[in-house]
Amino acid sequence: MATDKENIALMFNDIAPTYDKLNHILSLNIDKSWRRKAVNRLKKSLSKVPQPLILDVACGTADSTVQIAKSIENAHVSAIDISEKMLEIGMGKVEKLNLSERVDFHNSCAESIDFQDNTLDAAFVAFGVRNFSDREKGLKEILRVLKPKSSLFILELSEPQNVIVRWIYNLYFKNILPHIGKLVSGNKNAYRYLQKTVEEFPMPQEFIEILESAGYQNVRHKALSFGLCRIYQAEKP
Repeated sequence: MATDKENIALMFNDIAPTYDKLNHILSLNIDKSWRRKAVNRLKKSLSKVPQPLILDVACGTADSTVQIAKSIENAHVSAIDISEKMLEIGMGKVEKLNLSERVDFHNSCAESIDFQDNTLDAAFVAFGVRNFSDREKGLKEILRVLKPKSSLFILELSEPQNVIVRWIYNLYFKNILPHIGKLVSGNKNAYRYLQKTVEEFPMPQEFIEILESAGYQNVRHKALSFGLCRIYQAEKP
């Protein structure tokens, strides 16, 4: 019987060819702005690090990986994901942009990262924590490989707290998004899964407490687009 991790990998392999197109359609391209703002915060935190080594966890098709490599020109990015098809697309993007010397890819998960303790200058996860098969283990594993005083940046969808915005959001996510997802990708269940994982993701204060319980300190967050997305930053002691 396949594990949850294997089922998630198979699902993302299936939607990989249309994943980028759908992300941009479904978010009206706002996801690009969210990603850019998160990477700018990452860049600012590394301003005094000469040649930072950055881990992009659950990198998907490498949109964040590319954004990081282009924005932080002296950085090397190691990108990991459980979906081989997503990684193949990501590798193609990196090669096309001549970034291969500063980016490497690995087919692995957040719960088992192939780096030694205290080796990375920063970690980044864009829309991926929802898909960890064991959230606490994944967060602790990222903490393990970070250097002391280094930061984890998480970009994640969230349910807006404003009543009116939440009503519009729920209407879109529950009644419109799955149908568009099926039309473009042929896999309606994948976008039902997206809706479910966003609904079940902890509210901001609860997630901050989860990060603190995993061992992080100085945890804070910023709401984007009326709370449709949030940037979390957490530091290793």
